[in-house]
Amino acid sequence: MEVFVGIDVSKDRLDVHVLPSGEAFSVVHDAEGLEALGERLKALSPQVVALEATGGFEVTAAGVLGAHDLPVVVVNPAQVRAFARALGLRAKTDPVDAWLIARFAQATRPEPRPLPDADQRLLSDLVARRRQILQMLVAERLRLGRASELRLKKSLKRLIGALEKELGEIDDDIDQAVRGSPIWRRKEDLLKSAPGVGPIIARQLLAEMPELGNMDRRQAAALAGLAPFTRQSGQWRGKAMIGGGRTHVRSALFLAAMSASRFNPDLKAFRQRLIDAGKPKMVALIAVARKLITILNAILRDQKPWQTA
Repeated sequence: MEVFVGIDVSKDRLDVHVLPSGEAFSVVHDAEGLEALGERLKALSPQVVALEATGGFEVTAAGVLGAHDLPVVVVNPAQVRAFARALGLRAKTDPVDAWLIARFAQATRPEPRPLPDADQRLLSDLVARRRQILQMLVAERLRLGRASELRLKKSLKRLIGALEKELGEIDDDIDQAVRGSPIWRRKEDLLKSAPGVGPIIARQLLAEMPELGNMDRRQAAALAGLAPFTRQSGQWRGKAMIGGGRTHVRSALFLAAMSASRFNPDLKAFRQRLIDAGKPKMVALIAVARKLITILNAILRDQKPWQTA
């Protein structure tokens, strides 16, 4: 009998539901509670232990349960909510959420993936922090452009200066993290061998798409949110669209695709062929981004730098 476990994680406790037995219980969200939960679940030999991503509260729980050799999966809250709507479920309490997560895992059977180690989490956090600082810089520079009072301008300039300094320090931290690891240094150099991919894009892929190089091309495109899906009903057929996946990875690949469309001879020619065939420019750019992630996946898989066709 296959066992599926759903866990709703909050700051102070974890609500647990086990299927198909229907067993439900909760534990305190602390070191002792997590250790006890790990031992209890290990005895059940579950097929999947699913936790919903909850703003970081799930990270420690997933790490401890993973250390107990449990098949842990952190599921997307949006997918769980959509699943709840499909079931016609409106009630929302922590025990109900735990049952829902277990039911979602039972129905979809998500594949457990190795949990990121401390170095991978650090790199991911640094890259996310860099993105936050850039967003703050853009906002403050826009405010500076609209400001008219001298004192306000001085305040904005001081803050912009501080953010620029912090951005430089974050870049140094990311550089030390990547260049200090022989594996990451090798991967970064391989990714940068592709014209159009610079150090910022390469490091963002290392941080936010660590599976790159261990997937097939369809999985890579889907994970980046670049796999097209078609809307169809009866005789009606809508346009193919992209969506889902990892938003920040997709944004980074669009930037890389724009650069590659200018400086990468093969991808530049590929884009031009699509435009000559009547494809809209945005559709051609999406195709370039999809082809680029496929190429980068193959580069890491084969451990061979970019080679012009």
